[in-house]
Amino acid sequence: MAEAVLKDLINKKQLLNWHTDSAGLRDWNVGMQAQGRAQTLLHQHGLKTDHITRAITVEDFYNFDIIFGMDDNNMTELRLIAEQLEPPAKCQIKLLGSYLNPEQDQIIRDPYFTKGMASFDTAYMQIKESCERFVELHRDAA
Repeated sequence: MAEAVLKDLINKKQLLNWHTDSAGLRDWNVGMQAQGRAQTLLHQHGLKTDHITRAITVEDFYNFDIIFGMDDNNMTELRLIAEQLEPPAKCQIKLLGSYLNPEQDQIIRDPYFTKGMASFDTAYMQIKESCERFVELHRDAA
């Protein structure tokens, strides 16, 4: 969902030199489309994704300026990978939810293993607000 939201913002703001992609830390769903509930929710908000899942690669740490994690476990794993790279990667590893207001929960929980749409709705709103704030803060640096 984050990739679709950020791509939409990049297009709307005409940030032509920005590139976004999505990758997971696990390979169990590599090659699959986004989860059906995520696609439904994106469609409800006028967005869509044709993303096919992939696992994060070492090259991502060199090819992207920023890599976002959604929760503490993501952040720990991403930092561990980055710390082992030679030469050191210059990308920043950030918690996407850190762009939310400080009084909000900054952890974006993975709704994949939940029932219903409530967790997807919550994650979507956190992602949307985080991405909007990120773009607002960094668009002039583009």
